[in-house]
Amino acid sequence: MRQPALAALAALTMGVLVAQQPGPTPETVVITFHAKPGAEAELARVIAQHWAVAREMNLVQASPHLTLRRVEEGNKICFTDIFTWRDGAIPDNPPPAIKDIWARMSQLVESRGGDPGLAIASAVIVSR
Repeated sequence: MRQPALAALAALTMGVLVAQQPGPTPETVVITFHAKPGAEAELARVIAQHWAVAREMNLVQASPHLTLRRVEEGNKICFTDIFTWRDGAIPDNPPPAIKDIWARMSQLVESRGGDPGLAIASAVIVSR
C-alpha cells in the first residue's frame, strides 16, 4: 500500500474509533447542606460561588438549577442545591477551584438528626 493510502486508512480508522467513544453522561444531583448556626449567609454565598465557578468552567448544564432555603426543627437553616453536572465523572476528579469551594462548604455545615452536614444524592429528572 502506498503512503498516502495508508495515511488515509489510518485517519479513517481513528475517526471511526473516536465516533464510537461514548459521550459524557450528565448527572443530576440534589445536595443538602445543614448550615451551622451563624454560618447561613456565608454558606449561601459559597453555594452561589460554586454555581458561578462551575458554570464558568463549563462543568454543569445551565438548567435546571435551583437553590432552596428552608427552616428545620429548632429554627435551623438548611439549603438544597439541585443541578446537573455536564458529565457525571466531573465530581470524581474535580478541578482545584471546585475542590477549594467544597472544602469551604464543609466548614460551614454540621451534622443534624443523624444526617451528615452535607449530603449528595443522584436524581433523575422526571419533568421540566
